[in-house]
Amino acid sequence: MKSIAIDGPSGAGKSTIAKILSKKLGFIYLDTGALYRSISYKLLNMNIDLNDDILLKNILKDTKIEIKFIDDNQKIYIDDIDVSDNIRRPEISMAASKFSAIDSVRKYLFKKQIDISKKNNIIMDGRDIGTIILPNADLKIFLTANLDDRVNRRYKELKKNGMDINLEDVKRDMEKRDNHDSTRKISPLKIAQDAIIIDTTGYSLEKTLDEVGLIIKGRF
Repeated sequence: MKSIAIDGPSGAGKSTIAKILSKKLGFIYLDTGALYRSISYKLLNMNIDLNDDILLKNILKDTKIEIKFIDDNQKIYIDDIDVSDNIRRPEISMAASKFSAIDSVRKYLFKKQIDISKKNNIIMDGRDIGTIILPNADLKIFLTANLDDRVNRRYKELKKNGMDINLEDVKRDMEKRDNHDSTRKISPLKIAQDAIIIDTTGYSLEKTLDEVGLIIKGRF
C-alpha cells in the first residue's frame, strides 16, 4: 500500500490539499484531526476529570468510533452519532489540541490510524503523521504559511460554515494552538527529517496544488 503524510500547523491548508489529492490519486483520505476532535467532543460533553487516567481509559475502551466515507466525504461517528459538523467549532479544535497530548488518547487513536493505513492507499494529514504515525510513508510533506495567512484562511472557512466568529478570536486561538502543538511533550508538531517543506504564504489553492502535484508526480 502507498502512503502520503502531510503535516503542518493549523490553517496551513493540509486538509483541503489532502482531500483534493486523494480524489485525484484514488487514495483514501483520513482526516486525523477529526478523530481527535470527535474524542474531544465526547470528553468535553462528559465533563470528566482528565487527570483520572483510569476513568479516561475505561471511557475510551467503551467508545465506539467509526469513519464512514459517504459521497466522497468522510463522516465521523461517536457511539453511532454523526458528529462531523459539531466537531468543527473553534472550542473543539482547542480542546483537541489539549486532549491530543494525553497519552491514553493518542494510543487509542494511534491504533485506529495504523489499522486503516494497512488496508488502503492513504493520505493522512496532521501534526505527527510523518514522524510518528507513518514514519515510513512513501512521501512526506510539511505544509506551512505565516500566521496571518493561516488565520485568514481559517476565518473564511468558519464563516463559510455559518459560524459567528471574529478575526481576532481566530488569531488568538490559533496562536494558543500553535504554541501548544509545538511544545507538548507527546508527539509535538515538528518537521520529519525527510519531509519536503512547502511554504504556502501568499499562495492560491491552485498554486499549492500545482507544487504538491509536481512532487507527487516525481514519486508515484
